Amino acid sequence: MVGASSEPVGRDALSRAEALERRGRASTAPGTFRPCGVIPTYDNPRTIECVAVALREALRDAGVADPRVFVVDDGGGEEAKAALERLRREPDVEVVVRPRNGGKGAAVKDGLHAAYAAGYSHALQVDADGQHALEDVGALLAAARETPDALVLGRPVFDASAPTHRRVLRLVSVFWTSAATVLDRGRIADPMCGFRVYPLGPAVRVADRCGDRMDFDPEIAVRLVWEGCPVRNVPTKVRYLGADEGGVSHYRAVHDNVLVSLLYARLVMLRMLGMRDQL
Repeated sequence: MVGASSEPVGRDALSRAEALERRGRASTAPGTFRPCGVIPTYDNPRTIECVAVALREALRDAGVADPRVFVVDDGGGEEAKAALERLRREPDVEVVVRPRNGGKGAAVKDGLHAAYAAGYSHALQVDADGQHALEDVGALLAAARETPDALVLGRPVFDASAPTHRRVLRLVSVFWTSAATVLDRGRIADPMCGFRVYPLGPAVRVADRCGDRMDFDPEIAVRLVWEGCPVRNVPTKVRYLGADEGGVSHYRAVHDNVLVSLLYARLVMLRMLGMRDQL
């Protein structure tokens, strides 16, 4: 088991990323493609086991010889911990435990660092609530294999289960991320989708500059474009599970909308001022 905890952004956090990059350099050399899975989870006891096992099998079906999945427990409750304890007995599933809830971004960061320290070149991120179509894992990995330095983003194809706020948030988010990356080569079709593949070298360099909560997914996408990563957008179906199916949403309408709005304002300002490397 890999223990992990959040750290303040600053010299210590950046030093950690630099150290991890040195440790993983040999296995992430040009021409090496060694992907794994990363699943952040907070109180998803009814879905996390199925999602983790299904992701492992999807990686294997896509030809991944070492289909390890890092599941990051972001301080969930007792029922979730029991589910994760059962997952520990699954081969090729590693549970990373955070001592307290820090947010989705904090959990993803710990998963990325754990994956990079273990020598993986790419991490395929999946949400724990079962909304993503894991049959599309092969398509995302194929895009990452073809363009190893690219950020590969799932472009959601919503069905009737998609909440109205998610559709609206996509439109708003695409507008502002386009403004923040207008002079760069990457086109981000949906910065909020948590189904994506990171090139781990660039990702660990920028991850600790990004927010710890719902702002993480769009911020790291923009910062990776600023790093020079091309973007591949892969269509994928998304289905939001109801509560009776184990679907859990931690989205807070007012708080998270304000958080993401402030993020976009900051990113656009940094881009306009030519201060992309600043926090």
